[in-house]
Amino acid sequence: MIEETNDLLAVRRQKLEMLHQLGIDPFGAAFEVSGSIGEVRAAFAEGQRVRIAGRLTAHRDMGKSHFCDLSDATGRLQIYLHPKEMGATAASIFKNTDLGDFLGVEGETFITKTGEPTIRVSELVFLSKAKRPLPDKWHGLSDVERRYRQRYLDLISNEHSRKLFEQRAKIIREIRNFLHQRGFVEVETPMMQPIAGGAAARPFKTHHNALGLDLYLRIAPELFLKRLLVGGCPKIFELNRNFRNEGISRRHNPEFTMLEVYWAYADYEKMAELVEEMICHLAIQIHGSLKFDHRNEEGHLLRTIHLDRPWRRARYCDLIEQVAPGWFSSTPVDRRRRCFELGVEISPEMTDFEVTQQIFEKCVEEKTMDPLFVTHLPKELVPLAKQNREDPSVVDVYELIINGAEISPGYSELNDPEVQRRRLEEQSGGEAHAIDEDFLLALEHGMPPAGGLGVGIDRLVMMLTGAQSIRDIIYFPLLRPREVEVSPSDV
Repeated sequence: MIEETNDLLAVRRQKLEMLHQLGIDPFGAAFEVSGSIGEVRAAFAEGQRVRIAGRLTAHRDMGKSHFCDLSDATGRLQIYLHPKEMGATAASIFKNTDLGDFLGVEGETFITKTGEPTIRVSELVFLSKAKRPLPDKWHGLSDVERRYRQRYLDLISNEHSRKLFEQRAKIIREIRNFLHQRGFVEVETPMMQPIAGGAAARPFKTHHNALGLDLYLRIAPELFLKRLLVGGCPKIFELNRNFRNEGISRRHNPEFTMLEVYWAYADYEKMAELVEEMICHLAIQIHGSLKFDHRNEEGHLLRTIHLDRPWRRARYCDLIEQVAPGWFSSTPVDRRRRCFELGVEISPEMTDFEVTQQIFEKCVEEKTMDPLFVTHLPKELVPLAKQNREDPSVVDVYELIINGAEISPGYSELNDPEVQRRRLEEQSGGEAHAIDEDFLLALEHGMPPAGGLGVGIDRLVMMLTGAQSIRDIIYFPLLRPREVEVSPSDV
């Protein structure tokens, strides 16, 4: 296989040298086109003079004449080449092309006897040489890890991957449109922060040399967004990256995209209504329906998601009791024994509420496919939310579960600076340096009652598209570095 690859590379290098000898720049210049290939094809009519550019993806040699396909992200279009019609120079250039090369062509449109829209080439311009062959058109990249490491090859050969990323872009665009139309203003807050706050997670640490200051890549933008509520910004959102120095899994990447929305004078119930309306809007835009299937790349049905409104709501404690009856009346020792019986892994250092959360995640969350708003979580789990007036042991929040994962948390935001200080101290284990005093100072100037929500964009895209791994919908997921393999003939 290595020998075969080296032979292919040698042939391409020879053609590259021939182009130089012909006085052709193998990595040419700009080429003005009539439009994308998809646009030209959509407006196709016989007898037009058009110019297109794209990658050479198919070549059918008919002897003296040739039929080829040029492709770009919008589609493909057939071109017809004959030496008599495009001249000797262009014919010589064409002899030194390979699949994967970029070409620009000009010519007149016609339709073949088989009904295929085609361009009769009169001018051919070489735009860029591909020194390496592309993956097989029909099989793509069978090595999954290589698909992630060399995403560009995956996008060239895998229509399913291209469609996923087109859908992701549309989802993000529609989220912004949805919020803008409802009066929310997009803002930007720092990604490097002196204290990693807004969530309980291990941060990435960096250092600013000029200031001699240790900083953290943000784990959440929440504390800065709330400063803007204090400053009088009533409806705001941020859609950007967060960073958490934690594990990698099918649903976790250390760098991920998050939406956070804050709405003055609202509460968690209004935020639940907002996120329900937004996700249903996105489903209609992507699928044209609130019911859609998840299928694998071979087209086999995996599951069907139903987003019909209204979405179900249930209290956290009631859901725990359904899967582990008598849980809250049992002793901590009995609860740990129940975890063993239910096959839920826990560790000795876990607190009682963390043990309960493990039951929730494994026995409720992972088994819930259709939308479920889980409400009134224990206050220990959500230190930035407002306590429930009737039951101080819980907070006024929701967690939206769809497709076996948390898609969105939403809060009635805590705005009492004294209560907030106590909560942050409890979360930090008494470490004063971990308390964001600037945030507490802002709260002391008065923050209006507000609702807030977050949406994990990557998980939302997985749910709406049926992607089975977060790596499938992130262009370049984080991977362990691997040395680039270079064959002796490449040196």
